[in-house]
Amino acid sequence: MLLIALIVLLGLLILWLKARTAAGGPVVRKADDDRYSFPALIEYVKRSLHELSRSHANDWGVGEETWNRRVKARAELRKALRGCTYGDAQDKRYVKSFIKDLLAHSYGIGEDNIDRIIPFDNRDKLTAQDRFDIVLYLYKLSFGTDGLSRLIEEYSLDEPKAPKAEDGSFVYEINAEDVDRIFYREYRFLTFREKLDLVVQRIYQAYKGFSVVDELLGQRIDGVSGGVSGIPAHMAITPEEEGQNAGAEALGPTGEDGEEISRSWDSVWIFHKGKSVRLAFLSFGSEAELKRVCQNIYKFNLPGQLSEANGFKVNEMKDGSRIVVVRPPFAESWAFFVRKFDVKNAVLEQLILGGNSPLPVELLKFLMKGSRITAITGSQGSGKTTLLMALVKHIYASYTLRVQEMSFELNLRRIYTGRNILSFRETDYVSGQAGLDLQKKTDGTVNILGEVATDEVAAWMVQMAQVASLFTLFTHHAKTFRDLMESLRNSLLKTGVFRDERVAELQVASAIDFDVHLRRDMAGNRYIERITECCRPDERDAGELGGAVETGSGPADEAMVYRRGYSERVIVEYRDGSYVAVQPISNRSREAMIREMTPEDAASFRRFAEAYWGEKIGA
Repeated sequence: MLLIALIVLLGLLILWLKARTAAGGPVVRKADDDRYSFPALIEYVKRSLHELSRSHANDWGVGEETWNRRVKARAELRKALRGCTYGDAQDKRYVKSFIKDLLAHSYGIGEDNIDRIIPFDNRDKLTAQDRFDIVLYLYKLSFGTDGLSRLIEEYSLDEPKAPKAEDGSFVYEINAEDVDRIFYREYRFLTFREKLDLVVQRIYQAYKGFSVVDELLGQRIDGVSGGVSGIPAHMAITPEEEGQNAGAEALGPTGEDGEEISRSWDSVWIFHKGKSVRLAFLSFGSEAELKRVCQNIYKFNLPGQLSEANGFKVNEMKDGSRIVVVRPPFAESWAFFVRKFDVKNAVLEQLILGGNSPLPVELLKFLMKGSRITAITGSQGSGKTTLLMALVKHIYASYTLRVQEMSFELNLRRIYTGRNILSFRETDYVSGQAGLDLQKKTDGTVNILGEVATDEVAAWMVQMAQVASLFTLFTHHAKTFRDLMESLRNSLLKTGVFRDERVAELQVASAIDFDVHLRRDMAGNRYIERITECCRPDERDAGELGGAVETGSGPADEAMVYRRGYSERVIVEYRDGSYVAVQPISNRSREAMIREMTPEDAASFRRFAEAYWGEKIGA
């Protein structure tokens, strides 16, 4: 009877457990589910890698060879854990391989349970971020670092969306609907290894990476930024806005027009071929995560601490990208800007497109071979730095180059490894002026200024262009040739180098030969708007003055040209999608260029000038 009673009790217990499972599962089921959540996985990885990178008591008593092998392995892991936060792709791969081994061999992630981490087996449960990660992963398998660019181009994701305002203005945006449309067309069955790669990347970017922009930074695009839109954390949301947000879960409350109002940590933007495109479906999730990214992304080469007293940092990442980070109270929210420069495409023929593009391409080559002092002007994002990289190729290889930058972004030695090039930058202890002074003592033939941004550097550039080197290249944010001349003139006056306005203007005119002005239109197209020569007063003969500025100007305008102390001669101009030869280069410049060229290049330059302007240059 006792045995029968035990059997009955056991049967009742089994039935009760089955009923609990059908109703929602036992308590242990919830703990089991938590085991496959990302917070639990990230915590396990953090703890495991911390243990693997530290010495252990059981290391004592082992042989010398085993000891040395363990010490070396721990040192490599510690080095990779530091280097991956600086943007080092090799260290990133090393750390991710450790995470993959931990999950597969120690944590027990396999084909039977990996779908409990990300629901790969149920596409309808995937979030917009999950779907984007899968699509980008598939494109990376096919196109590598060009994956995101190919994805944007194939699906025209950089086309403007419908007008957002009454004035008809539009925005560039990739939203969740775009991601869904692409996902259902591109999705295919993923192998276990591919699923594991996606899980590992999600863990890595939350642990040591740069959150949702981690994979974007490895793509060949122009830049990435975060924290630059949405309501900052210190700004409260009104009850009316909160009430309108009943159905919004990811991006916060909605505005009066029904559009979701995002917070600063919901802001992810990319810069692609001159267009700023918002990735509306991505979010850092919280201000703490955005703050973590901002505090880590600029740390390469230990540039100093970002603090309330020092509210911004300008630095570069290990791959050569320029990074700018700002924080409150200097900025209204935490934000970062990563500017990437396409080194592989820094070739004039690829940068300058449009009708009759060989005209500006060949002219720029001859300006470099002719050692002309050249300014590259234009707004931010117009391509000044990339064009400067491409121009260096056409400077004679025997010339030594000295570069002064605010941060190392030209990376000329990465492109031209066999050239005599040395770059300097200003630090907390060495000013830009001191660096420029030092260049006089470094046997430099050509001086390159990454950006003339301060009055002191502008004044020194004018002096350097006159006496310190064979010729100079620099970039400037001037919008027109006249703005460039007046800005440099004003810098000479502000620094006290000159007190007479006309004398200062004459000095500037004597220090600049040509200006290459770049432009980026609303559609993101980049082109050279004009190439202008600066003519001095003593060069204006009767034949040259009338065409100095092609605006149909009358005698009054010509008199103003005389009063300014210089005239601008438009050599090449972009009109209706094509480059047009406007006026010939002045006799003084042509003769000076030929003196600096090799006989072969001089002969080619003569043929070039005759072909486009119909003027023969004497041998």
